Amino acid sequence: MGIRDEPRRVQEYDGQLGAAVTRAQEGDEAAFAVAYRIVQPGLLGYLRGLVGDDAEDVSSDAWLEIARDLGRFTGDGAGFRGWTATIARRRAMDHLRRQKGRPPSTAREQDAQNLPRPHSTHDQALESLSTEYALQLVHGLPQDQAEAVLLRVVVGLDEPAAARVMGKRPRAVRTAGCHGLKRLARRLGGADVTHEVPRTLGESI
Repeated sequence: MGIRDEPRRVQEYDGQLGAAVTRAQEGDEAAFAVAYRIVQPGLLGYLRGLVGDDAEDVSSDAWLEIARDLGRFTGDGAGFRGWTATIARRRAMDHLRRQKGRPPSTAREQDAQNLPRPHSTHDQALESLSTEYALQLVHGLPQDQAEAVLLRVVVGLDEPAAARVMGKRPRAVRTAGCHGLKRLARRLGGADVTHEVPRTLGESI
């Protein structure tokens, strides 16, 4: 399964997620737990890419805010994933400012372990992310490139949603993701990797 298929795979759960969020807004604690189980793995992986070993603490803070402001959320399952990612990123940036430092060296190495195994030639670079060498390469990506890849693949957002989370234009996210994949492909010897980052639902041509 490649990046082209990953948003579709995540989308399979968006109906269930949207229904759970609606019930949670009506006070159903079990439904909130369902929403948490669907969203948390990707959200935690994304946070590991930002704050490393502090991801669990930042995630806890983010979920406290999510629970507090749940009644203000409007949207479907995909929108909820984007909304929670925005809150998590804001918490992560606050954490980094308090630490006055950059993410630790193991941050993106840990997160990359959560990337799905792709099969298309476009995803040839990501297919090798299980190797220690490839994990080091992911760590070496510039922040915006790594974050764009993590939001697209780990959290499962489309480009417009990822752009809203990062505070950038969709074209900038597409460019960052494309450059990140090309950099990985070159270093992994993926000479025939297609450099286009595929569009997903809601993205304009």
